[in-house]
Formats: sequence, structure tokens, C-alpha cells
Amino acid sequence: MNTIVDFNKFSIANFQQIDTRFDDEFGVMWSVMNPAPRPCFNKTCLNDLLQHHTYLQNSNGKVFSQGTSQQVNYLVLASSVEGVFNLGGDLSVFRTLIQAQDREHLFEYAKLCVENLWTFYNMRAPITTIALVQGQAMGGGFESALSAHVLIAEKSAVMGLPEVLFNLFPGMGALSFLSRKVGMSVAEKMVRSGKIYTGEELYQMGVVDVLAEDGQGEYALTNWIKKNHRSLNSFQAINRAKQRVNPLTIDELNDITEIWVDAALRLDERNLKVMDRLVRAQNSKVNSDVIPIHEKQTA
Repeated sequence: MNTIVDFNKFSIANFQQIDTRFDDEFGVMWSVMNPAPRPCFNKTCLNDLLQHHTYLQNSNGKVFSQGTSQQVNYLVLASSVEGVFNLGGDLSVFRTLIQAQDREHLFEYAKLCVENLWTFYNMRAPITTIALVQGQAMGGGFESALSAHVLIAEKSAVMGLPEVLFNLFPGMGALSFLSRKVGMSVAEKMVRSGKIYTGEELYQMGVVDVLAEDGQGEYALTNWIKKNHRSLNSFQAINRAKQRVNPLTIDELNDITEIWVDAALRLDERNLKVMDRLVRAQNSKVNSDVIPIHEKQTA
């Protein structure tokens, strides 16, 4: 039997690095990331997200809010950091674990990332997952957005997979999700190039589902929900059918993650120096709106 989740448990006080809110008109639950000290996926942020989304899945989308049982129809992943959706993996942690050749903890981190992606993508409750990208979504940040059933992005949002700059590849779902949207050839080209794309470019490619004007992401999200809410059951059924036609499994994601871990442990000092520069770029976001993560590396 499904247990109705008391939404009062999911207050700001109960999570360290995400804020949550529930809009009852259309049943929209928000998971708003606020990671620190860098706007990337550290373990605290990942654990907060996984706890929140797993509870919603286990309750079949039922929450107790404002004294009544409510149905969550949409789950939105967004960010409260101005100009940044998420900059991806915690490169500082990666570097430390790679230098120490600590495969166990590197794989543990990677599996936590995969568990988050899988829960969001394979949501068993009747909930449509939505990523709202405003600003930069790099590496794992882009992968997390790709795992959503619906990807909404503002025109000037920038998304990319820069891992090739330090001789690695995005190992937490990029090829799996992109190949199912745009085909393996295009997906591989995107991964190999390290190119940074705007939201408008990705919309034209078929990666972004809904394109919003700059500063109008939430407005576009609300309009999309209003337009599609009457056919929500049909939309969700078609989405499940699409997943069955071109199935993705947790085993696929975990196997690719193991390939990523083994490749990461082979990085040399030159590669790690490039990673250091990207760590400094992540750190710069704390005090600056400019992240030069897409600049060409020459090390």
C-alpha cells in the first residue's frame, strides 16, 4: 500500500541544499537546487534530491498539504543560483579521488549520480518530470536535465559536455539520453566535441522540448502545463510507451559509469591540471556570474 507523504516533512529546514514547494492548482512540486560552496552536484545535494524524489515515487505522488491529500502531477528540477542550473560533477572531489586512486569512493559517487538520474527518468508514480534550465548546465548538470521527461530551456541558456577537455567523457547518462533523442551519431559528436550549445540551438536539434524567452522560463513552464494538463494521462502513457519502444535500463547506466570510473583513474597529471582550471571556474561562480568553463584549454 502506498503511504501518503506529509509534505510538511519536505520543508526548507529538512533539506540542506534544495528548496521545495508545492503549487496545488496543477499539482506542481518543485525541487530547487541551491548547492554550496559551488553550484555543482556534491553528495549533500545529490542525497537531498534522491530522498525527495524517492519519497514522491514511493507515495505514488500523493502528498498531504494544507490539510488535504494532494496529487503531484509534475516534478520540476530547477536552480536558485542566478545564471546556473548546475555545473555538473564535483571536480574537486574527482581530482582528490583520482589522485588517491580511490576507485571505491569514486564509483560510490558516480552511482549516486546514476540513482538520481534513474529515479527522475524512470519515475514510477504518475508524475511528469520537468527540467527548467536557466543559465548554465554543464556536464552532469546537462545530463540531469536530459533525464527529464520534458526539458524546458531559455534561449540563452548554455549546455554542454566539457569532459573531453580533460580527456574524459560524460559517464552519467549523456550518451544514453542523447542517443534516444537525436541518434547515436549526433550524440557522439556532441560528446567528442565538448561544444557548448545555446538553448535555442538545442531546441532546433530536438534536444530541448520547450524554448522560452530569456527570463521567461517559469512563464513558459506554466503555459506548457496549462496547455497540456487536460491530456496529462495521454502524455504520460505515450511517454511510458516511448521508453518501452527504446528502453533504457539501470544496468546500462551503471555499466557506462563503471567505464567512466576506470577511464577517470587513468587520467594523468596533465589532465588533472586542466580539471583544476575547471574547478577554479566552478569556484568563480560563487563571486561572479562569468564561468569560463567553455574556453578552449591549452594545457
